[in-house]
Amino acid sequence: MRSGLLAVSRVLRAVSTTALWLSGAGLVAMTAIVAYQVYMRYVVNASPPWTEAGSIQIMSWFIFLGAAVGVRERFHMGFDVLLYALPPAAKPWLRSISDVAIFGFGFGMLWYGGELAIRGASVRIPVLGLPQTVTYLPIVVSGFLICLFVLERMALRLAGEPVDADAVEPTLNEAS
Repeated sequence: MRSGLLAVSRVLRAVSTTALWLSGAGLVAMTAIVAYQVYMRYVVNASPPWTEAGSIQIMSWFIFLGAAVGVRERFHMGFDVLLYALPPAAKPWLRSISDVAIFGFGFGMLWYGGELAIRGASVRIPVLGLPQTVTYLPIVVSGFLICLFVLERMALRLAGEPVDADAVEPTLNEAS
């Protein structure tokens, strides 16, 4: 079972890396579109109508995909002060409680973002001609990935894998 879990973890690492690369490509694409919009507005004096809506759509994708990657890599916000005061045996419990809360948040994104996406299927974004579902799809995909990444971490922790090893506080010798 442990080898299967590690194989799934490798696949999810590839998914996370792909999401990170897509986020980076989205950031570059959005920057290019905004630069094009500025050039067209101030030099040519004819700004294309699709550039603002298009850049906002791309921005929502790279923000939400980046947030999901942040959950997997534990770059998301946290309140770790209590971890420093707890004995080592209690830390995995507190991290598990945190994971359950993050899972709930991701599931809420998936569920309610899905409702918004379904409701927006019949509405078109005027400038882009795309269904409004496209606006809410990054929330759904990110919520799904957050749930998946948290389940991975919880399963690895239950299997005894060192998922919290990089969150070690400095020792007294390192701090001085």
